[in-house]
Amino acid sequence: MRTPRIAMAIAAAAIAAPLLSAPAYATDDTTTTPPRTGFEQSGGARWTSQPEEQEFLAAVDRASDRVSITRIGTTKQDRPLRLVRIGTRPTSRTVLLMCSQHGDEPSGREACLTTIRDLAHTEDKRTERLLKSTTVLVVPTANPDGRAADTRGNSDGVDINRDHLALKTAEARALAAVVRDRKPDVVYDLHEYTATPRYYDKDLFDLWPRNLNTDAAVHTEARNLSLDHVRPAARAAGHTTGTYGIWTDPVTGEPIRQVAGDGQERILRNMSGIKHSVGLLIESRVEPLTDDTPEQTNNLRRVNSQLAALKGLFGFVGDRGRQVDATTRAARLAGLRDTGPVYLGGADNDPAEPAEVIQDPPCGYRLTAQQYEESADELALHGVHARPDRDGDGVLVPLRQQLRALVPLLFDERAPYRLTVGEPDATC
Repeated sequence: MRTPRIAMAIAAAAIAAPLLSAPAYATDDTTTTPPRTGFEQSGGARWTSQPEEQEFLAAVDRASDRVSITRIGTTKQDRPLRLVRIGTRPTSRTVLLMCSQHGDEPSGREACLTTIRDLAHTEDKRTERLLKSTTVLVVPTANPDGRAADTRGNSDGVDINRDHLALKTAEARALAAVVRDRKPDVVYDLHEYTATPRYYDKDLFDLWPRNLNTDAAVHTEARNLSLDHVRPAARAAGHTTGTYGIWTDPVTGEPIRQVAGDGQERILRNMSGIKHSVGLLIESRVEPLTDDTPEQTNNLRRVNSQLAALKGLFGFVGDRGRQVDATTRAARLAGLRDTGPVYLGGADNDPAEPAEVIQDPPCGYRLTAQQYEESADELALHGVHARPDRDGDGVLVPLRQQLRALVPLLFDERAPYRLTVGEPDATC
């Protein structure tokens, strides 16, 4: 067992580890030292405050022409929601990092902030090549009110990561608009979890979209991202890995219980798959690995494990970028063919019950004028199209569109999280 002093030294060295390889910073007198987060400045003793985040991002923006920052929304408590874009030109693919949807899970946010800085300043040739083909978008704090209060939910106590279908919160609405407008090929969602020792206590867990409406090729790429890239990168850095939501036998490693990670469409991981992005949820362990681990050392481990996994993500994008481009493009076009079943339940490890499968979906759902008025904003934020119905009294939301599978999830009477009940139409 490592002593706390040795563990501290290892962790402190690891937090300085580069994203892909060591950034080559210029050393002439006109170049300032790249900014550091509050977490880095304290050696992991405290998390970066929101004023520090604002100053940090402003400094990165000033120092690098690769970076642009936009305000994509405002929380109920008037805090800004920011989107950071890192890239050198228009590219063929987009990666979106979603950080701190849960305000009491700060390690992913710290990893996102330093990643922004490292991508902005690096002169590493491999990273520069990546940025010529890939735009990286980062929402560093997806739940600013929750982060300020150190709470899971937002200022109304709502779990943002259960609002990606109904879009009732300002935070989820802003994020949906980003996904609609930027159409990310990869959505990477950073979280933390509470361990159950012996059965559920890896340094990192991850999970792909389990929703059965995820295109098969997108699902394959998401599993590839997890199993062949993120987990090996984390293990190479000395971290243990596993599948989120699955308890395993500590002796055999066999799954014995599922405690989370189903196919609910309102979770970002699953909504990413429904919207044809290669999605992955990543969860770092909050608790220290040993009873005598100092808090500062544990904080460093939490962030370091996230950074190690991010190396796997960018390795995946570098290795399989063209395949991902082709896969997401084909998945978006598939909805225009308007064929195949739609699933209202089940998961990739839990076959849907017959009542949860629409084997022969209608060609659309009709909404009254009042229903449409009440759901028009959400449809627009999702990017779901509607047209006036033939009687002129309401609208038809057709299934023949890129987000085909989302339509029944929004309007079918059997869908558990529907917005309203539309009238199925088989004649449109």
